[in-house]
Amino acid sequence: MRIEQVRAAGAIQGKEAKMRVSTNHLQQLAIFTTVLTGGETGTMYYLMQKKFAGSDYYTLALQKLEECPEAMESLGVPPLKVYNIHLTDRHNRVDHNTAQIKIPVTGSKTGGYLYTLSIRDTNTNRWSLKQVVLKLQEGQTINLLTPHQATAAQEQSTRRS
Repeated sequence: MRIEQVRAAGAIQGKEAKMRVSTNHLQQLAIFTTVLTGGETGTMYYLMQKKFAGSDYYTLALQKLEECPEAMESLGVPPLKVYNIHLTDRHNRVDHNTAQIKIPVTGSKTGGYLYTLSIRDTNTNRWSLKQVVLKLQEGQTINLLTPHQATAAQEQSTRRS
């Protein structure tokens, strides 16, 4: 009976040793998975931002901003800093034919958001801007498709006040 007890104790110790190794492997696997997931998430975020920045609807909007002296002066450009789009912002929506995005921008004087709406022509497969509005932190709004009309309307409302 004594031999059977020793064998049983040995078997139990063997199982415990295997369990410790198993737990150790599980810990290593959990750490590896966490690091891998974090890296994949960072890579995905970077690639999505890069795709936005390289898209026609994005570059067309920034070109319009740079072509508008009133907007550039209001921001205090140069330097113009364009930040990453907030991927969780519900204003940012892109599908096959429509792109609505909100681009954070700053200059040396102030910052704001460039609100854009672009439509893709299905025949030519080209994007065209339908709306480009710069909203500054101070509340000023500049329509970049018709900047002089926006300035005139704001001047008239200021004169009436």
